[in-house]
Amino acid sequence: MSIERLLQEQLEENRDIVQALLDDGSDPDAEYTIEHHFCCTNFDRLEKAAVDAFKLGFEVNDAEEMELEDGGVIYCFDAIANHALKLPLLDQACEQLIALAAKHKVDYDGWGTYFIGDELPEDDDETLH
Repeated sequence: MSIERLLQEQLEENRDIVQALLDDGSDPDAEYTIEHHFCCTNFDRLEKAAVDAFKLGFEVNDAEEMELEDGGVIYCFDAIANHALKLPLLDQACEQLIALAAKHKVDYDGWGTYFIGDELPEDDDETLH
């Protein structure tokens, strides 16, 4: 999939996630922890992507190794930002991080955050992504 198409799909998903959070009553004025997900089967490429994400100003957690159902191994990390749930901020971050992922030939797997409000709706999971 081209970078442009991946970005366009992510921007549409950004709107869906933000709208779902707000529809469920999440606080529109809160500061959110936004976790952008990356993965790759090649640890060295993933590590280089993590360094570049850090240089862009994101907090980067340690890479984790996960075993896949077929017995293969994949490495993952999150690039973390804290800011309001505002589409221009999310769109800009996604544009930067999707380009970074393409540069290093790793997968950008979207982002997630947590509901912030008085009560979590009964039928929803705490994390939306």
